[in-house]
Amino acid sequence: MLVVAWALTAAFMVAGCGAARPPTAAKPAEVVPIEGTDLSRVILTPEAADRIGIKTTPVQIVAIAGGAKGIAIPLAAVVYDPDGVTWVYTQVERLTFVRERVVIASLKGELAILQSGPSPGVEVVTVGAAELLGSEYGVEGE
Repeated sequence: MLVVAWALTAAFMVAGCGAARPPTAAKPAEVVPIEGTDLSRVILTPEAADRIGIKTTPVQIVAIAGGAKGIAIPLAAVVYDPDGVTWVYTQVERLTFVRERVVIASLKGELAILQSGPSPGVEVVTVGAAELLGSEYGVEGE
């Protein structure tokens, strides 16, 4: 009887080994190509957005030299692709971001005055943009 109990216990232990796998973690970001462009939407899970601490700020109009006005973003929003081209990530809807090309005309303190880029009021990512770029280019990290 003891041998049968031991054999059953061993069988259950071996059978349980295969079922004891940890659940597969959800991907932190989904990258969806935008048809007709080389760009993608980067859609974060709420957990991923919290983990990287995504923060945004609106593009603003500021006074520049000679009383002229310019469109400005924080320098912290600017990211560089592998070719050295300057971009920002705009928030197009909750947890969804799209990279947009910017051309910087000049700097004013911690602001980049834009020659071209997103319109005033558009939300740009100031914290977490590098992580979005890594997700879009398929670079995974810890």
